[in-house]
Amino acid sequence: MLWTEKMFGVKKPIITMLHLDPLPGDPRFHYGDTMERVVEHARADLHALQEGGVDGIMFSNEFSLPYERHMSFITPAAMARVIGELKSEIRVPYGVDCISDGQASIELAAAVDAKFIRGTFSGVYVGDGGFYNNDFSALLRRKAALHLDDLKMLYFINPESDRSMDTRPLVDIAKSTIFKAHPDGLCISANAAGQDVDDELIASVKSGAPDVVVLCNTGCRPDTIERKLTTADAAVVGTYFKEGGKLENDKLENVRVDVNRVKEFMEVVRRFRETL
Repeated sequence: MLWTEKMFGVKKPIITMLHLDPLPGDPRFHYGDTMERVVEHARADLHALQEGGVDGIMFSNEFSLPYERHMSFITPAAMARVIGELKSEIRVPYGVDCISDGQASIELAAAVDAKFIRGTFSGVYVGDGGFYNNDFSALLRRKAALHLDDLKMLYFINPESDRSMDTRPLVDIAKSTIFKAHPDGLCISANAAGQDVDDELIASVKSGAPDVVVLCNTGCRPDTIERKLTTADAAVVGTYFKEGGKLENDKLENVRVDVNRVKEFMEVVRRFRETL
């Protein structure tokens, strides 16, 4: 039995993103914005996602654009406040993603009792934010120092929006990462959030890493999710669950979760699980 089935209580779990509004210190956190409003928006999304029937939730600072490689202290502090205020209302396993800062994710997980984290923990990449590499030796030592033996780490091996400097086939990168770091999960992405992941790419990685959880990380919709879960062990869903299937509105504001879209999607997943 895969660890995902034990943690979430179902086969082929759906982990949903809970995108927090801009936080203090972020360029989009404007004069007059308040943490109270951030918390209330997160609460509304949390209740919509849980009412819709998702299996797990991952809190992320999606609107801390552009992302910092070494996160300012205020960002995980603000995330911890939100999660702390909502913790008594969370009914499913939850994780955190301090985007682009693996150490911050590990430390935030320790502070809020998160069960899993996701991030770009390994590899060398170039993109709009410049050139950067990731030292998973330091991250795994920090995880060990905090005695987070049960914390699951979901590795991006082809992160959204950036290009890997590693020219090896993705399946070879996956095998090497498994040998060196023993990741709990491998996230397979398209070029951007909401874009469809190549089915053959998921299949090749799963074939090369049959004993590791493989997650479809972007582009899951009701008309594609059965096909994705035929090969992938789980999926991460964010954009589709929002009103109109949009990440942000014309004012660049975080779009709220639409509970009806969540219910529609999860009903497709439930029917698919009945065939397993």
